[in-house]
Amino acid sequence: MAARQQKKPSNGNDDKPAIWAGYGKLVRLFRDKAGLTQQALAEAVGYSYEQVASIEQGRRPAKAAFTEAAERALGAGGVLATLQDEVERAKLPTFFQDFALIETEAVSRFSYDPLLVPGLLQTEAYARELFAGHCPQLGEETAEQHVEARLNRQKLLTRTPVVELSFVIGEAALRNPLGSTEVMREQLLHLTQQGRLRNVEVQVMPTVRGFHPGLNGPMVVLESLEHRQVGYIESQETGVVITEPARVSAFGLGYGKLRSQALNVEESARLIENAAGEL
Repeated sequence: MAARQQKKPSNGNDDKPAIWAGYGKLVRLFRDKAGLTQQALAEAVGYSYEQVASIEQGRRPAKAAFTEAAERALGAGGVLATLQDEVERAKLPTFFQDFALIETEAVSRFSYDPLLVPGLLQTEAYARELFAGHCPQLGEETAEQHVEARLNRQKLLTRTPVVELSFVIGEAALRNPLGSTEVMREQLLHLTQQGRLRNVEVQVMPTVRGFHPGLNGPMVVLESLEHRQVGYIESQETGVVITEPARVSAFGLGYGKLRSQALNVEESARLIENAAGEL
């Protein structure tokens, strides 16, 4: 008779990212070296005892503010700060994390989004509305983590070295009233502001343009620091990273046609401003 395999006891943390547990262990290590209790560290960084305990146990991810304060209180020498981006990235939906890592090393990133404002250009309120409408419904804590991670990704817009960014957005994304009127107006005005950055181009694909390559769906074309071309497509919470040169080249050709068929930057800015004024 075959021996029954014993099930390992759960620590209640099996579904949490490993990086959160690793970060928490380092916090405890530095805290022990500093001779501080959890309560003393909580007081030093302005967090509650329960929050510090959760972070040390890997049940809750550290926010950037906690990491900055803990670095000072514990003299961590930049070790915790080095892990912060990984901690933030683990808040993203699992299917997107591989591409998000590639994205951090981009020198250029071009994308087409037909139905929604792209994540890199979303306001906090707009992102919150998206995750609130997720199906199946997300837990409050998970939704909040997704919002935080999305906003953290937006550092790409102002990063040094500069990343060249092009966004072609379908007009439907601007006309669909996601959330309240105020949320949508704020989002549209934010689009015009981000479009003024020297490394950012925002173009709109009008709904009356007829056939164009974007009718096949959203896409991203990215060039890495090693000048490697990567494509990415996403639908229904399934993301696919594409590295085959011929397929990525086809993406690039399609995106070039999209840019030529879309409104130019100035026309796009006027359309977005008009759409905000109509709300």
